[in-house]
Parts: sequence; structure tokens; C-alpha cells
Amino acid sequence: MELRQKLILASGSPRRVDLLKQAGIEPARLMPMDLDETPKKSEHPRSLARRLSADKANAAYQQVRKDLTWGGSYILAADTVVAVGRRILPKAELMQEASSALHLLSGRSHWVFTGVCLIGPDGKQRQKIVETKVRFKRLSGYDIECYLASGEWRGKAGAYAIQGIAGSFVQKIVGSYTNVVGLPLFETLQMLSGEGYDVHTGWTEG
Repeated sequence: MELRQKLILASGSPRRVDLLKQAGIEPARLMPMDLDETPKKSEHPRSLARRLSADKANAAYQQVRKDLTWGGSYILAADTVVAVGRRILPKAELMQEASSALHLLSGRSHWVFTGVCLIGPDGKQRQKIVETKVRFKRLSGYDIECYLASGEWRGKAGAYAIQGIAGSFVQKIVGSYTNVVGLPLFETLQMLSGEGYDVHTGWTEG
């Protein structure tokens, strides 16, 4: 892979790695950025996704921009926020957080916002916010109890993973499915192509 084709993913999310690989793109390096993701007072979910994705991309860029090996790489960052109205749901780590989120999502629609930020080899930054509307069926107490027992909710925005068991909760989705998983592929590949990254490199056999 040529230097101009080196892609750094400023994330440790296995889901984002898998989505990129699905599109034939394998990051040359993973650089998870440990930032404070606490929303600011009255911050809109869309604004939070925008801010955090930019902060992660810029933090990674500052670490590598003078590095002889990694300077000049493409840097990709994303952040996914789940919200009901303006209420932002946490990336659940505690069972009580997950239980509260699932009760709130039950039988209603919510929004998933993913901010995607790309910094090219020239240091130019591009950003896009993608939103998807998701409606859950009405969850029974037993549905929630069993899902909590699965542990699948841990660390997930909104306390669920649509690509897992919780996919069976979804009545309707309007917009990008991969956005809900954690990285909107169509928009991400458009951004990469627009900055000169050849997204087809990994498509050939051998």
C-alpha cells in the first residue's frame, strides 16, 4: 500500500473495522482516541456527533502529522449518537443505564446520528453528519430482561446493537442501516473518493 493510501481509523470499534472491510478497505492502523464524550449543556445530538468526530480526527492528526511513517495518512473518525428528541442516550456501561434506555426506546421512534470526519494527507478536513430514523416495537419486560442478560448492550450507543439480537426489535428504519451500526458506508466512501483515496484498491483478488 502506497503512503498516500494509508488509512488511520481513529477508533477501536470492531464494528467500524468490519464495515470498512465489508467495503474492501482495511485500515493500516487503529488509533482509538480517549476523549471526554460528555455532552455540553443543551447540546443537540447532531452537534455532539459533529464535535466528537472532529475532535477524534484532529487528536489523531496531531499525533501523527510529523511522524515519518504515518504523516500524510488519511485519518478517519466517527462518533454515533442515539437520541429520543433532544435527549441523548448514553453509551451504556451499567445495566441500569441500559434498562432505562430500552424502556425509553420501546414502542417509539428514535434518531441515530453519526458524525464522520476525514482529514486528508494535505491536512484538509471534511465532515458529514448522517441521520437515520429507527422505530422499535413495544418491548415486553421479558424482552428487556433477556436482552440485558445477553450483555450485547455494553458500550453501545442507546444500549443496543442493530446488527445483533436487537435487530429483531426494529419495526422500521428510514435511512442508512450501516449508519446505525456505526459508520455510514455510502457517505464515508464518497468522502474518501472525494479526497483522492482509491476505494477500489482492495477489491481485486489476490
